[in-house]
Amino acid sequence: MLTMYHNPRCSKSRQTLELLKDSGVELSIIEYLKDAPDASRILRLAALLGVPVAELLRRGEDEYRDADDQPDLADDAAVAAWIADHPRTLQRPIVVDDASARAVIGRPPENALELVAK
Repeated sequence: MLTMYHNPRCSKSRQTLELLKDSGVELSIIEYLKDAPDASRILRLAALLGVPVAELLRRGEDEYRDADDQPDLADDAAVAAWIADHPRTLQRPIVVDDASARAVIGRPPENALELVAK
């Protein structure tokens, strides 16, 4: 089963969801603005993606640009905690296959198909 961190208002997230549904894969959907991942899960997502946590931060979001408390981008734990408190700034969509310890960011949406291929 795959897990998708989804924002229904995001066109890339909707496109990724449609591709995954069309592929017939079993999918768990987490609307992360309603059910935000905690800092430990954000750290795990970064590890699965093989990127520093700062790469999960959408720095173009107003919420980040206007924040007075931006984290030190070199401090993964601080960035993860900040994203957990400001989930709108989480990169999206993120699709995770915990069974194979892999994840991708659905930009472009076709990236998610890497987790479907056997």
